[in-house]
Amino acid sequence: MNSIPNAQPMANTFFPLFLFFLLFHFPSLSPAKLQLNFYSNSCPQAEAIVRSVMHKAFIREPRSVASVMRFQFHDCFVNGCDASMLLDDTPTMLGEKLSLANINSLRSYEVVDEVKETLEKVCPGIVSCADIIIMASRDAVFLTGGPDWPVELGRLDSLTASQEDSDQIMPSPRANATSLIDLFSKYNLSVKDLVALSGSHSIGKGRCFSIMFRLYNQSGTGRPDPAIEPRFREELFKRCPHGVDENVTLNLDSTPYVFDNQYFKDLVGGRVC
Repeated sequence: MNSIPNAQPMANTFFPLFLFFLLFHFPSLSPAKLQLNFYSNSCPQAEAIVRSVMHKAFIREPRSVASVMRFQFHDCFVNGCDASMLLDDTPTMLGEKLSLANINSLRSYEVVDEVKETLEKVCPGIVSCADIIIMASRDAVFLTGGPDWPVELGRLDSLTASQEDSDQIMPSPRANATSLIDLFSKYNLSVKDLVALSGSHSIGKGRCFSIMFRLYNQSGTGRPDPAIEPRFREELFKRCPHGVDENVTLNLDSTPYVFDNQYFKDLVGGRVC
């Protein structure tokens, strides 16, 4: 992804901005009123169970919690937070898993499955998958050293999904800053919101697929993006040469398992994928 404007001043205020974005900018299609401690009576162990399973997943494979955190954006940006992105295709419905933004990109569905299975043993039929995504995303941040915060719950799961909607709404991983700003503005989201959400790249890995155009053909020039720091560019040439399997992964910043401000520092220094 190309550089986001105003990244350097945002670095110092990243955590509060990121929380504000997650708390107030992702809608829910549920007609129910969201509230704190929603499951306090029906499933009082719900949040503890989600965090426990996420912690086990983090120990097994640190990258998995970053993958689960991505689910919140990919679910909520397309018609609200309704877990529609988890639905498999049926003979009458093309779901979102194979949409352009999700295929060969989203991973660790099995972690959400494990959370759901554990909850079903304790509180069958109570906790929605939409709420699981929200809780698990919060826990991904906390488990990697970021802040913790209360989440309002009570979302309902969708019974349908739309690959077409996902294709039309979700941004391309190769979108530049201008197109991202334009897209976010359609949903009344500001540049500050975009910068805050970009901070989620503090943890996890990206694919060579997402860097190849910047590395070899920036803006159709046939040359690398001049914003990439020269020594980092040479490293990328080695990791993502022509003809490489574009699913080979690279660290998104220099501290891929720690939720911190390093992504913004690396972005300013031309050292992010």
